[in-house]
Amino acid sequence: MSVREKLKSLGLELPVAAKPLAAYVPASKTGKLVFTAGQLPLVDGKIPHVGKVGKDVTQEDAKEMAKICALNAMAALNLVDDVDNVTKIVRIVCYVNGAPGFNNQPFVANGASELFKELWGEEGVAARSAIGVAELPLDAPVEVELTFEVK
Repeated sequence: MSVREKLKSLGLELPVAAKPLAAYVPASKTGKLVFTAGQLPLVDGKIPHVGKVGKDVTQEDAKEMAKICALNAMAALNLVDDVDNVTKIVRIVCYVNGAPGFNNQPFVANGASELFKELWGEEGVAARSAIGVAELPLDAPVEVELTFEVK
């Protein structure tokens, strides 16, 4: 089953890649690796919930938005290769805009990690960093960047 078919079976679809907010490209390919720029949880050009995780946004909502970021990263990858050519998720970096004292970044990052495991099985389980930050662009609660291996 293709990745697109798996997404459809999960009730998801690959979004259109978001336009860059500054001077960068959404994805860059070198050899068999594709690196994405940080992806925000944009849905139809808007972030569903903004602010600090643990204050303005629940960790459950932030986890769901990490999944949206992951889908947006897949859309960015699709600009330079085909998502069905992905052979492995190499690395996930999840930035969490948390309130002071919020330290459950790994839970939020699981939104991306669990989606990739559903789509690629063990090849979707990646090295990962879940990092708390003071601010993110557009007051987003989460941002995700990825490294994919392709055929």
